[in-house]
Amino acid sequence: MIRIVGKILLFAFLLAILTVVTQVGGIILLLTLGIVSILRKRLKSVWSQYISAFLIFTCLYISGTFLIIPRTAKPFGRVPLPLYGKIKPLMISTVLLNRHYVIPALRDVVTQASLAIEKKHTGSIVNYLDGGFPFYDGFPLLPHLSHNDGRKLDIAFFYKDVNGSKLDDAPSVIGYGVYESPRTSEVNYPERCASKGFWQYGIMERIVSQSKKRDYIFDANRTADFVNIVSKNKDVQKIFIEPHLKERLKLRSAKIRFHGCQAVRHDDHIHVQIY
Repeated sequence: MIRIVGKILLFAFLLAILTVVTQVGGIILLLTLGIVSILRKRLKSVWSQYISAFLIFTCLYISGTFLIIPRTAKPFGRVPLPLYGKIKPLMISTVLLNRHYVIPALRDVVTQASLAIEKKHTGSIVNYLDGGFPFYDGFPLLPHLSHNDGRKLDIAFFYKDVNGSKLDDAPSVIGYGVYESPRTSEVNYPERCASKGFWQYGIMERIVSQSKKRDYIFDANRTADFVNIVSKNKDVQKIFIEPHLKERLKLRSAKIRFHGCQAVRHDDHIHVQIY
């Protein structure tokens, strides 16, 4: 009896995690369980059932992610962002977890901005981070507070190496958590928010490795140009970036705002939001 309860709890845990992290993984797990139950008589051992379940789930998930979901997301008003080229995910895991879906208007904003930044800075590549899930408004994209309707997208800063050459990468393995911190003369919202008890505001710095930071130089010119290009698009409603960077980069658009201490630091990425 304890063994059965344990299996049920483990399955429920996997179902919940896959649903929260990928939105569709839970459904694929249920489908996998159905297929394995049909094949059970042909599978002679428990281990063969586990191995078969793993292989079936992997095949269904990969084929669904790259072939089925991009098509079935269209009726929900979502489209996937490009996988390669001048716009690409900083990490392939963003695509594998189905976190690269936005509404068509937001994809157009990023496409137009990528063309403009390439024209001004040849060789520039726009690396996106988290967008949204493929289905339904209101489904949370954890740990984000607002990425639940396909209208928000995080974009990595631009960087160069110590020799001044453009990089199409970022110092953080996940795109978040390696900050371009305030200078002594600049307003320090990370410090202000921490003093008010918002412990989560700078938590990513304690989670993400900082070992690559010295090899990446924040490209202020390209980042400022990109933000200015995006801010001029009529479909863009808000842009979040840390206040000290807004001042340092001389960004003047009223669309560029402070996101509030209840969020996390935005001196590692740009948050773009459309109407």
